[in-house]
Amino acid sequence: MSAVIRLFLPFWRNKLARVGLIVVLIMVAAALLAPVITPYSPNDTNFPAMLGPSWQHWLGTTQNGQDVYTQLVYGTRSSLEVGFAAGILATALALLIGLVAGYLPGLVDEVLSYLTNVFLVIPGLPLMIILAAYAPVKGNLLIIFVITVTGWAWGARVLRAQVTTLRARDYVAAARFAGDSMMRIVFREIMPNMISLVAATFLGAAVSAILAAAGLQFLGLGDPSINSWGTMLYWAQNSGALLQGQWAWLFAPGFCIAALGTALVLMNFAVDELANPRLRKKG
Repeated sequence: MSAVIRLFLPFWRNKLARVGLIVVLIMVAAALLAPVITPYSPNDTNFPAMLGPSWQHWLGTTQNGQDVYTQLVYGTRSSLEVGFAAGILATALALLIGLVAGYLPGLVDEVLSYLTNVFLVIPGLPLMIILAAYAPVKGNLLIIFVITVTGWAWGARVLRAQVTTLRARDYVAAARFAGDSMMRIVFREIMPNMISLVAATFLGAAVSAILAAAGLQFLGLGDPSINSWGTMLYWAQNSGALLQGQWAWLFAPGFCIAALGTALVLMNFAVDELANPRLRKKG
């Protein structure tokens, strides 16, 4: 418990990061408590179609008579799941390749750096669209896979550069002369000094994943039967929500996507405090 408190303390001390943390925690709580804070089922179609906001339906209804507010709350689950899962996997892949490439100069570094550069120059959005469009199965797992494949290269390049600098430090040389294995040196000596960079890489990957997932779902490349913010935008656009006066159906999921992305960016202001004690004391 104390470790969790120490982890979140820098985010609470920084005012901007505190705002971002509160927004993220509110969305996580909404995702977990969706059945409690929503009056209907997201698949309930017993209401009149395309109603505007009212006391009975705070954000109106869809073209199939579903409550938009209920879909928005339940969609938080899918959007957070895709965003954080893809962010974690992309960061893990970037960390693995960055650590190995940075610690092993020569052929290994050249091969991994070449692979990283190839993925950096490939346009990410067209590649995501192609992979998602031609995959035989649709769904969140596909979107997570596509975003992971297309989103690891930038983080790997940054992490490799940091490892290249750290491997020349005296404590790393001492561990090497003491006979420590490469895995121990990398994960016990080098990686603890990269916590802030890894955290920043994860937050950046999570923001990119949330936006990319919403974009793919809006284009109809996800599973349209899954409740998520991206699929809400997809159905609202296809149903002509603006033309029929149901502006809340388009505005609400778009606002939530922007709010979550902004919150994660704000949390990045406190990342340096995780690895810099002097900044921690000043906060």
